[in-house]
Amino acid sequence: MKRNLRCLVAFGWLALAVAPLLSAAQPSRPNILFCLGDNYSWLHLPSYGCNAIQAPNFERIAREGVVFRNAFSCAPSCAPSRSGILTGQDIWRLAEGANLHGSLPGQLPTYPALLEQAGYRVGYTGKGWAPGSLEAGGRTRNPAGDKFAGFREFLAEQPAAQPFCFWYGDVYSNPLGKPVVKEGVDLDHFRIPAFLPDVQATRDDFYYYFQRLRRLDAAMGDMLEALERSGQLENTLIVFTADNGMDLPRGYPNVYDYGTHMFMAMRWGQGIKAGRTVDDFVNLIDLAPTFLEIAGVPVPSAMTARSLMPILKAEGSGRIDPRRDRVFTARERHAWARRGGLGYPMRTIRTDDFLYIRNYEPDRWPAGDPDFVHPTQGIYADIDRCATKSFLYENRNDPAHKALFDLSFGKRPAEELYDLRKDPEQLRNVAGQPGYTAAQRKLAADLLEYLRATGDPRGLGRPAPWDAYPYHAAYRNTVQ
Repeated sequence: MKRNLRCLVAFGWLALAVAPLLSAAQPSRPNILFCLGDNYSWLHLPSYGCNAIQAPNFERIAREGVVFRNAFSCAPSCAPSRSGILTGQDIWRLAEGANLHGSLPGQLPTYPALLEQAGYRVGYTGKGWAPGSLEAGGRTRNPAGDKFAGFREFLAEQPAAQPFCFWYGDVYSNPLGKPVVKEGVDLDHFRIPAFLPDVQATRDDFYYYFQRLRRLDAAMGDMLEALERSGQLENTLIVFTADNGMDLPRGYPNVYDYGTHMFMAMRWGQGIKAGRTVDDFVNLIDLAPTFLEIAGVPVPSAMTARSLMPILKAEGSGRIDPRRDRVFTARERHAWARRGGLGYPMRTIRTDDFLYIRNYEPDRWPAGDPDFVHPTQGIYADIDRCATKSFLYENRNDPAHKALFDLSFGKRPAEELYDLRKDPEQLRNVAGQPGYTAAQRKLAADLLEYLRATGDPRGLGRPAPWDAYPYHAAYRNTVQ
């Protein structure tokens, strides 16, 4: 009798221990956890050869899933990038959604809304779709879902039998005036990008940058722990990436690699073979049809992106799909950095060997007008205030730094071409140079073909609307 009682007690404790696992296994469709960093570039994590910091949680996801070496943002600017991610479309198809501080038209389908209609519970924390006006787009809540204090709070209210889709949005804050913290960051062997000055001001900016990246990785670790405790880790597709490149000169909102090339790793228990490294070119807009496909939800025809499921279900590393040998990115208006609210429109095609850029308004200043003062960013307002920006501006006439100043602040020709085999940091424009005529013509033609096929007014020779759209920012009324 006593033995039977002890067995019943032991069984009771065992049942309590595995109850979360049993309940978590009930949803037949996988959960989705999307972690989106704010202003980071691809090569600043150990998976990409940089050891300035430890990032154990990104490394775990990469080790237990897939790391992408050629993931790109559709736009090097926060709101446009997020608009593309949510809708699965290139920004030139999104009207006001292509601009920073614009809006996202309510008639555009978004993956969280479609998942919610299909029975998913959706939510977000931090920075969802932003910055811009929800109301101007006819929306009553953020397209990322209902807002929560954090992922743990969201998970605590999660019904056992219902799948979820959660968006964790990292929040950027400007470093100016804050103390430099070096603990946990090793810049002794970190090479400053060649387009930036290797001076203390730049190193201070990178100390702050890497501290933010450490905090983002720690936040991912907290969410991984919460998933494990709930028993839902193995049934959750996890995506860890960022919206656009680093917030330093020639990073965002430029279409060079430091503005659009993103780190990305994905983990999905038994759904992804572990330890793979993929070289296929993927765009973050590909996530929307991917999320819908794994949930069994039809992908709207308006979504021009391609699901990543064939890559995720494959077993090898390297180039999985030979057709994924290029990616297209774009930019319209970023900050209110020019009189009249003019933007700096750009379109690009990026391959293994080349980056080709079409600048549609080469007479404009790409970093903002030098005689136009923005209320928060100052002059050259398409570059955020930072110590590096101040240093380059203050030393713009110094022969030792003038070339670097011109790279980030100077005007650019209508076409740019960079030979990535010789110039991976895109310092020397070879457009028009001997030996590159055929490559330049081919890339220009391929870019134009894609723009026309996807309905870009600029590719079709139609009037471009983006300069005329409203700019929804609190400071807008203080500038002209």
